[in-house]
Amino acid sequence: MSLKSLLRPNRVPVPKDLASVTTRDAAAEVDPASVDMTQAQVDKIWHSIEGLYRSGLQPAIALTLRRKGRIVIRRTIGHARLSDGRNPGLLCTNDTPICLYSASKAITAMLVHKLVEQRHLSLDDRIARFIPEYGVEGKGATTVRHLLAHRAGIPRVPAGATPQMLFDWDDVVARLCAAKPMHAGGDSQSYHAITGGFILGELAQRVSGAHMRDLLREIITEPMGLGTMTFGVPQARRAKAAFNYCTGPRTWFPLTKYVENVLGASFEEATSVSNSDGFMSSVIPAGNIYATGDEAGAFYEMLLRGGQYNGKQIFKPETIAEAIRPAGPIHIDRTLLLPVRFSAGFVLGEWPAGIYGRNCRSAFGHLGFLTTICWADPARDISVGFVNSGKSVSADQLLPMGAVLGSISGCCPPLTRTRRAVD
Repeated sequence: MSLKSLLRPNRVPVPKDLASVTTRDAAAEVDPASVDMTQAQVDKIWHSIEGLYRSGLQPAIALTLRRKGRIVIRRTIGHARLSDGRNPGLLCTNDTPICLYSASKAITAMLVHKLVEQRHLSLDDRIARFIPEYGVEGKGATTVRHLLAHRAGIPRVPAGATPQMLFDWDDVVARLCAAKPMHAGGDSQSYHAITGGFILGELAQRVSGAHMRDLLREIITEPMGLGTMTFGVPQARRAKAAFNYCTGPRTWFPLTKYVENVLGASFEEATSVSNSDGFMSSVIPAGNIYATGDEAGAFYEMLLRGGQYNGKQIFKPETIAEAIRPAGPIHIDRTLLLPVRFSAGFVLGEWPAGIYGRNCRSAFGHLGFLTTICWADPARDISVGFVNSGKSVSADQLLPMGAVLGSISGCCPPLTRTRRAVD
């Protein structure tokens, strides 16, 4: 392979007529004036999505934006599956399952919080109380709260592990139980990209006696009426699920090492394995929940409404308040090497700017593999499901991504009377 081919960005063909690859649920979208917005503001947000798509780095993008409890935008653009010369491309629609990657963490975290609400355990219980084999190598004092807030000291996949080994639940849990932590005591923050989810999942299953898929269905998806959201993808829907694609230039050292520290695999491996039957058949609590953009947004809408959705109380308001309470001040995360403020399950917004846009200190949500971002902002009374399938480290993506986040925060100004998530 030539140096020129290694450097050449890999981009998706973008048609001149974007309407040909756009799906809009016009019947669901309300008059912007009814939620204190203008049509120009809605158009600006969608134009920013089109700008990101025109970069050629995102094969499929889905966005559902709710404000004041009503849908302002429910649209997709691009293809869930690209044409490979033998098979035609598959258009992305509002029904397309897309992998949330690390945005799965917040949903898994709320399953644990529900078990706390049901008094199966408490956040300050030691993990070893329920998983005795975990309490070795200095991990005996690690609590549920430490694990949820990325302070458990096991941020990396054990040496020798491969992406395919993540499909063997018992083996991964055994390796993590035997692992020596990088630090103990809960004082140091290091993002747990994959590892923490397995221990949280094992914990949830042991205290409840139920499988993770059953917990997700019984606690969240069934009462909310979310028919697509699952760990992995059932065989019957697998042909409709979006594939993930590496786009843009190849990663190089030292970025390759950074990515491996965060993901436990190379950038290309992490993307490729997510399209395999093994990945779609497995439960990876921190990284393989599939959902539509609308369902991802609905989850945050439910949290924004104090746990209520379609007349049902999914979580108690005090459970949500505890879940989004800061675990501590903002830190330079030892894995991400960036300033991040976590709660027990969520990435929190910042002022004057953060991953959810400008002046978003009240926001809470989660990032998934760089560009999938789902969140709620009580000050603006918005919930957002912004999911996509392109995985890229291209600098060309920074400005379009910034435009999307900036347009949402800018075009959905804070309301005079701030709605709190626990009201």
